[in-house]
Amino acid sequence: MKRTLILAGLIGGLLSTAALADEFSTLEERMTGREFRDTGLHKLTEQELAALNRWIQIRSLAEGESLPAAVAGGAATAVDASGNVVDTRGLRDANARETPITARIIGAFDGWDGDTVFELDNGMVWQQTDGRPYQMSEMENPQVTIEPGIMGSWRLRVDGYNARAQVQRIR
Repeated sequence: MKRTLILAGLIGGLLSTAALADEFSTLEERMTGREFRDTGLHKLTEQELAALNRWIQIRSLAEGESLPAAVAGGAATAVDASGNVVDTRGLRDANARETPITARIIGAFDGWDGDTVFELDNGMVWQQTDGRPYQMSEMENPQVTIEPGIMGSWRLRVDGYNARAQVQRIR
């Protein structure tokens, strides 16, 4: 009786893992041809690519992971020491694609004073670097867009206003 229960448990576990494995899509299926080439994956042998896909699949099944929106949307990311996926856009040492960032400032906001620190709802923290103040009507959690500029610079704009503050990411 005990052996039958153990065997039934093993078979059930294998079937559920197999069902999840059928839902797994490989890197080749998830990426465009250009993304596949740009990441250098086209240089891998078939065996290396299969091993990488297996590793991703096993890790995903074991940890029940789902990709955060930033990763799914193609933002540049890294994994921190805790295993969390982190958006690396705007960080000095990151080899991040420079794509605009849209988020919300946390709390009440009425402009910047020259060295304002902007804490965003996505966990990023940016600081003004241009020293120019700008006042606006007070609002709660305004949406902002941070766009890359020339030579690694970034500019923050509050939706509904044309003024921009030059910023750098500090966290």
